[in-house]
Amino acid sequence: MSTKTELEQETETATELQTEVAEEGQTIVHCVCGQDAAYRIWPSTYLIEYGSNRKAKLATAFNISFYPYWTLKNKGQKFTLIFEGLSKECAVFDLQEVIPQEGGFLIKSIVRNQTDVYTVNID
Repeated sequence: MSTKTELEQETETATELQTEVAEEGQTIVHCVCGQDAAYRIWPSTYLIEYGSNRKAKLATAFNISFYPYWTLKNKGQKFTLIFEGLSKECAVFDLQEVIPQEGGFLIKSIVRNQTDVYTVNID
């Protein structure tokens, strides 16, 4: 029996996530870490649609801890966030971590694509 390589596992996971997006109308955001640091995600992280200000809620996350815990990441490593689906009318949105302290993620003006799978850099 052969052992799957990390690349094969990553490709398989990406394929499964894209299938889930198509079937359930979810939005996937792959986040690339910009520095060696500790990262975490708050449940109060949203995709905020331009125009309507509708917020797509965070459903789950992979390879990242939820507040109050931290995950050590090296520059270039990734984590994945899965959100509710965006409305059909949405063309541009922000990724915003709404938290009661400084340092929350804010990625502005993400242009919607047909796959609803995105990659962003987190500094």
